[in-house]
Amino acid sequence: MSDISAATVKALRDKTGAGMMDCKKAIKEAGGDMEKAIEVLRKMGLKDIGKRAGKVAAEGVIGTYVHPGDQVAVLLELNCETDFVARGAEFREVAKGLAMQVAAMNPLYLSEADVPPAVLEKEKEIILETLNEKQKAMADKIIPGKLQKFYEEHVLLHQKYVRDDSEKKSVKDVVEELSAKVGEKITVRRFQRFEVGEGLEKKDANLVSDIAEVLEGN
Repeated sequence: MSDISAATVKALRDKTGAGMMDCKKAIKEAGGDMEKAIEVLRKMGLKDIGKRAGKVAAEGVIGTYVHPGDQVAVLLELNCETDFVARGAEFREVAKGLAMQVAAMNPLYLSEADVPPAVLEKEKEIILETLNEKQKAMADKIIPGKLQKFYEEHVLLHQKYVRDDSEKKSVKDVVEELSAKVGEKITVRRFQRFEVGEGLEKKDANLVSDIAEVLEGN
């Protein structure tokens, strides 16, 4: 396909947020089929994620979520490389979804690297105490798997994404898929969760289930 109209390239760029040259290349490879071109861009993006690690992601949005009843609120910063991508509806929707994730699952850390060494050591001690003598002989092999469970519960990027019906995608998977789709480095920089009465004796035991019901309605 040699004749690719500017309107077609623009339509693909508007739909995916990818660069003009990448869109033109994808349309050509897909023989003009828009849906196939989107798949081509995704494959290109997945290959480029590692290459974009050194890029600066200084644009983005603050995703917000306030649980009905105004008892829990979350602010989350999702970053990308360009303002064009930051303005995209899908980018903003992911930012909102991640804010809801924090509200529902209350992660303590953003990434594995953010977990303090002292916390990990304490967790390892707890794991060791639960092992029998035979298992302790294989502790080096058992502990990493047990720690993975800890990460999945307390580390945002390792948590299962609450808006994924298949319950297979992690938050990291969602971020990487978005990065592949738009062709830019996407990162969650930070988040803050506020809960009324947090740190005091008052605690709403039904809070997580309440948020889960809101998620099911979205």
